[in-house]
Amino acid sequence: MRKAEVTRKTRETRVPAAANLAAEGQSRIATGIGFLDHMLDQLARHSLIDIEVEATGDLHIDFHHTTEDSGIALGQAISQALGERAGIQRYGDALIPMDETLTRVALDASNRPYLVWKVAFSKPKLGEMDSELFREWFHAFAQAAGLTLHVENIYGENNHHIVESCYKGLARALRAAIAIDPRKPDAIPSTKGVLGGSLS
Repeated sequence: MRKAEVTRKTRETRVPAAANLAAEGQSRIATGIGFLDHMLDQLARHSLIDIEVEATGDLHIDFHHTTEDSGIALGQAISQALGERAGIQRYGDALIPMDETLTRVALDASNRPYLVWKVAFSKPKLGEMDSELFREWFHAFAQAAGLTLHVENIYGENNHHIVESCYKGLARALRAAIAIDPRKPDAIPSTKGVLGGSLS
């Protein structure tokens, strides 16, 4: 079916999330964090994945738990939608220019999660969101989605452009990686014969 729904519940947050990989990039996002909502909308539009994320959390404390758990829940939904990952291209990359900013994103939908984050910000906040939380979101998402994910801002000055180019780069790389290979639509793209699930 290439779609899934999950709900992550903790003492700090409740995050229902859904992903439809065979879709058009529609989104319904409500995390309570305006800037994060904007970024997740960009992720949906440029990946062509329909995304729903509706988070309630302890925003009266700070944005950390809601940011992290939104990444986990969405990553889990995408991982479940991929199933055994049969037929996917597996690899994707993107080079995203945004005015003065250039960012490179590469990923492997290998079910071996890892994040390399080479992104620096000159301001501690974007809107009301702490800049350091963007790495937390990408780390949570990569772990839950089973992605080896490399994000590198090559250059840039405007912090908004830097963050947005990271999300758009993720979207485009993900769009390429999860696309079905018409030459091997049923084959798992690994010499191990397995990507999804346990290797044991």
